[in-house]
Amino acid sequence: MINAYRANGSVTVLDPHDRLSALPDDIVWIDLIDPTHMDDVYVETLLDISVPTRDELKDIEPSSRLYVEHSAVFMTASLVWKAETKAPMLTDVAFILARNCLLTVRYADPKSFHLFIAALGRVPEDVRTGPLLLAHLLETIADRTAEILESAVARVDRLSTDIFHDREKRRPPKFLEGKLAEIAECHRLVGKVRDSLGSLSRLLTFLMNTPALHEDDSVRNLCNTVVRDVATLSEHASFIAANITFLLDASLGLINVEQNAIIKIFSIASVVFLPPTLVASIYGMNFQFMPELGWAIGYPMALVAMVISAIVPFFFFRLKGWL
Repeated sequence: MINAYRANGSVTVLDPHDRLSALPDDIVWIDLIDPTHMDDVYVETLLDISVPTRDELKDIEPSSRLYVEHSAVFMTASLVWKAETKAPMLTDVAFILARNCLLTVRYADPKSFHLFIAALGRVPEDVRTGPLLLAHLLETIADRTAEILESAVARVDRLSTDIFHDREKRRPPKFLEGKLAEIAECHRLVGKVRDSLGSLSRLLTFLMNTPALHEDDSVRNLCNTVVRDVATLSEHASFIAANITFLLDASLGLINVEQNAIIKIFSIASVVFLPPTLVASIYGMNFQFMPELGWAIGYPMALVAMVISAIVPFFFFRLKGWL
């Protein structure tokens, strides 16, 4: 699908079957969404560039993600996708500046693009150019990333409250084990955000050194702001990751404490019932000559001995503070 946005804010769907010989001058942004080979060839003809394929977007080599070719600037960044689900992902998006036009190539639908399209009308119509739209798009991506981190902070705070507060309430036996899964989800999300911020930081560093950015002070100033935002978000993401690691360690420690408490109960129970077992074993021996066998009160005395031998260790443990 090829969406073309004009300088006046209107959108046009380009169809390869239209066979335009040249790109209209008022088109400032072309958004390729899950393009077919025919779409790629059509856009390549209009802009006289080579559109990167899906496999090329996945290349991790810097020379394949950030480069200049025939006066066109090619940049690829990894954006967080499906952040609201339990399985957030990274999707690679290409940002290309060619002929004062912005071209984006994506095979997913990150929410940041919806936010940018909705706010496109805020950009002054008389200054809508490819570099300026790219700067605003990167700003929207940074804002969306900040929103994702805020939701992660809220989840971490809720997990911290569930784990450390109100511990006297009755909970299922595997309550903490269930929280480990939620901690893993938060860790995965923040990890994806950190990877995305790293790719955005490299993209912005490359973009700041391109000639297209030095021609417009407003674009350069906006990119400088986005650079500072990305650096701040990276530090914040590292702080959140440290908190998640603390929650994970604390949860594992609490699980060990609960398991040790269970083992402690079994250990004390076995020690408490060991003396009565000894008494019962003695009087359960089948020897012919045992003086207690002829006593009329032998049976009650054996029961009393077993009870006393169980009570004495119990109170001894209570006195030592082991119970």
